[in-house]
Amino acid sequence: MTKIVFFRSDGIFYGFEEQGHTGYGEEGDDILCSAISAMTMFLINTVEVAFSSSIDYEIDDGTTTIRVTCKSALPEFEEDDMKRYAVSGIFLGYYQQLTDMLEEYGDYLDVKVVNRHYGA
Repeated sequence: MTKIVFFRSDGIFYGFEEQGHTGYGEEGDDILCSAISAMTMFLINTVEVAFSSSIDYEIDDGTTTIRVTCKSALPEFEEDDMKRYAVSGIFLGYYQQLTDMLEEYGDYLDVKVVNRHYGA
């Protein structure tokens, strides 16, 4: 099962941590793991390239953990409202996509939200 915990501060999504393999298919042929990986990399690349924002991410293949955070989603770090809304919006969109997938893939995914301040 892949467990995904989203980080939210004062109602604003700014990051997430994913851990584990879904177990939906054989390793290397697991389309659900592939979809999650593709969406994660899309989010990282969009924030870095399209929104010109620094994004922090760590990938640990040994523990199958990916941690992604972006200060630009939060008003205490980003003054540009448009950039902030764009960055936080893509995190929110990813959360929504994954929660929609729970209906069909709930046995393979666990999606939660935790409220915490950046860096905590």
